[in-house]
Amino acid sequence: MMVKTLPRTSQTIEGELHKTEVVSDNGTQALVVRTPSQLIQNAEYEAIKYNPLDVAAHYRKRPLQVLQRIATVLQPTLAFAFGVWWDSKRGKVVKNDRRRAVQLRELLTRLGPAYIKIGQALSTRPDLVPPVYLEELTKLQDQLPPFPNEIAYQFIEEELGAPPEEIYTELSIEPIAAASLGQVYKGKLKTGEEVAVKVQRPDLRERITIDLYILRRIAGWVQHNVKRVRSDLVGILDELGDRIFEEMDYIHEGENAERFFQLYGHIRDIYVPKIYWEYTNRRVLTMEWINGTKLTQTAEISAQGIDARYLIEVGVQCSLRQLLEHGFFHADPHPGNLLATPDGKLAYLDFGMMSEIQPPQRYGLIEAIVHVVNRDFEGLAQDYVKLDFLTPDTDLTPIIPAFARVFADAQGASVAELNIKSITDELSALMYEYPFRVPPYYALIIRSLVTLEGIAIFIDPNFKVLSEAYPYVSKRLLTDPAPQLRTSLRDLLFKEGKFRWNRLENLLRNARNNEDYDFNLVLNQGLDFLSSERGAFIRDRLVDEFVNGVNALSKNVLHNFTYLLRERVGLTAVNETQAATVEQQQTLEHVKNILQILQETRGFDPVQMAPQFAQLLVNPGVKRLGQQIGTRLVQKSLAHLIRELLAAEDIEQIRTPREGVNV
Repeated sequence: MMVKTLPRTSQTIEGELHKTEVVSDNGTQALVVRTPSQLIQNAEYEAIKYNPLDVAAHYRKRPLQVLQRIATVLQPTLAFAFGVWWDSKRGKVVKNDRRRAVQLRELLTRLGPAYIKIGQALSTRPDLVPPVYLEELTKLQDQLPPFPNEIAYQFIEEELGAPPEEIYTELSIEPIAAASLGQVYKGKLKTGEEVAVKVQRPDLRERITIDLYILRRIAGWVQHNVKRVRSDLVGILDELGDRIFEEMDYIHEGENAERFFQLYGHIRDIYVPKIYWEYTNRRVLTMEWINGTKLTQTAEISAQGIDARYLIEVGVQCSLRQLLEHGFFHADPHPGNLLATPDGKLAYLDFGMMSEIQPPQRYGLIEAIVHVVNRDFEGLAQDYVKLDFLTPDTDLTPIIPAFARVFADAQGASVAELNIKSITDELSALMYEYPFRVPPYYALIIRSLVTLEGIAIFIDPNFKVLSEAYPYVSKRLLTDPAPQLRTSLRDLLFKEGKFRWNRLENLLRNARNNEDYDFNLVLNQGLDFLSSERGAFIRDRLVDEFVNGVNALSKNVLHNFTYLLRERVGLTAVNETQAATVEQQQTLEHVKNILQILQETRGFDPVQMAPQFAQLLVNPGVKRLGQQIGTRLVQKSLAHLIRELLAAEDIEQIRTPREGVNV
């Protein structure tokens, strides 16, 4: 019997059901639907969760094992630190010493997966790590010492129920990559597909848990005894523990990959490999083989005619959707997990370490961005309360000017010109001084963003992640109907009751650069919102601005007409009609610019929009909006007429001498 995997579209969003087409020897076909539990040979699938209390109970009974592990870590670490210190005393330039860089890589490799993860994070920060060390630490991503093939083959047989030669027609003699948690072989299925076969390292869970236990005990001691530390260090470690335990379960990783594909696989030039569920289990994962080049190998990428900087832009846009739209994000985007494919796509690999951000945090992050752009530091302080960085009873009075000082130190640069590292460094100093606490979810977000920014800086030192992000944020503010973002849009567009046309112009200009920006969607949602009760505040003020704009335009036309008329009859000295004010002129200029931007926006087609406008005209809300504008225009015109009449009467009284008064 031959097993054939169906196309990607037959797989469900969450990976809960996996459909395969079973073709028997006589040619008959049947559709078999499997759940992850049915993929395990004669065993019910149950994910192994990280439980710090169970781990603590286990190791409290084994103090000698814990002490032995502490000694194992401390001895080589102190020896390395002493060597670096001694070199510096003798005048050696340690940051250029390749020998020490190799020693550090080897030390982290010997200490195990937890420390390898730390080295991987550092390997993506060229702005923090000297080039010699960077080159060595990069090898921690997929150039670690492999474990014996015999153990890997044993795991394949135990997990899949058959020896490798009965499952794969080809399997590389040696692993083509070895990482912190497992190693990868290149293989070929009997159906002809090239695959990557990932096999977990032996004794992995035991080595991870003892390090987590020790680090958690240290974190707990620091948290209780060092008053300066207000962050939930234990919670951050528990969050990391949850992610690492999930990463050690390859069934969970496969489900993550399918969910990632469903949410982000449609993004232009993003590629997510396929999972072969019939050859996947807890310690063995079989997925589509991807031919590609690491993003940091810029010379090799350029030689293929691929723009590495463009792929980083694609990665930034994908990350924004992960963090701010769906909340399901890749928490370990190091260079080994991001490949440039030969056809110019960005392929994501390794979906073991994923995390989620809940909607309140997602909207809170966007609101914080808006408040920074507005220099509204009181609003920003409130955002930090909503995001759980500050308790509701915290006195924000000294924190608000502190935020102002942080962003004033940008030396006049706009927010988009800053980088995430500089902002996090500034905020870290602020959090040390005031009663901030770092929630666990935030640590993985920053790790993901800072890692991605590190890759971007490696490719292009002038790359600004926030600058690339602003078109997406602008698009969300204009199109997302969520009440939180409508409030943020109002805060952005209005200041002290006055409409800021320049902000709307900048929003529209930035938003049109986002590929997902839909002009028709903005038009429909905008009119629906303005005609609703929720949009009353913005509607009333926009009506005022519209009426003022029409008034300014009419003043300009009237001024030009009367000027020509006076000039024709020789009365140029008389100036009874005032032109529009400077502010009104500026508003008219912004309106012209906005109309130009709309005309140049993708999707703007007057012919195709005509039927849409016809439908909008019969919309009750739009009718009310039109009536409101018409009423205000009539009121404005009547008021203007009355003023003109009263002004004319006053002039006449001045020109005509009153009775009994000598002039």
